[in-house]
Amino acid sequence: MSAPLTAADAAAFADCVAGGGVAVFPADTVYGLAALAGDAAAVARIYALKGRPPAKPAATMWFDRDAALAALEAEAPLGPRTRRAFAALLPGGVTLLLPGGAPSAAADDDPLGAPARGVRVPLLSGPLAALAAVPHAVTQSSANVAGGPDPRTVAEVPEAIRAGADLVLDAGPLPGTPSTVVDLRAYERDGAWTIVRQGAVAAETVAAALG
Repeated sequence: MSAPLTAADAAAFADCVAGGGVAVFPADTVYGLAALAGDAAAVARIYALKGRPPAKPAATMWFDRDAALAALEAEAPLGPRTRRAFAALLPGGVTLLLPGGAPSAAADDDPLGAPARGVRVPLLSGPLAALAAVPHAVTQSSANVAGGPDPRTVAEVPEAIRAGADLVLDAGPLPGTPSTVVDLRAYERDGAWTIVRQGAVAAETVAAALG
């Protein structure tokens, strides 16, 4: 049986990732795997559980938009266009790709040649609302075998992944469509953006938000 997540569930999730664990958790789209952002050993466990190639990056998820903005601004100031995109699209079922990694002359000439960092802030309403209290940023990826179907329920998470995780949170059926991935690496400079993966948020909604 599943039920709305409680404050105790959110605390268990926060304690799990803070202690170096890996959790299966419900987002606003599909069930995911989470580890504390920056914990290389825990993130490596996510990749091993999924069979995901180590060179393929995963997004960072915050459970509060203001916390996400503060953390990103601490790394490098965001421009006004990017801040407006945050306000328009987050929280919600999108992953935003922003410039990341060390700056270079090539990246200045071609933003799409720069490394990307994925940013997620889920919409935490209804049965997921308790997760808004989680204070940590997590590295997250869908709780599936790499290339496999995205799980809508805990039962659809492969048994080996559930067994290998330190915590499994069940909030019942989710929408089942992964986030829409929006590439904003050139957005600050010239307003250009592209959808890399169509998902939970329609292209028309993204276009209306970004102009």
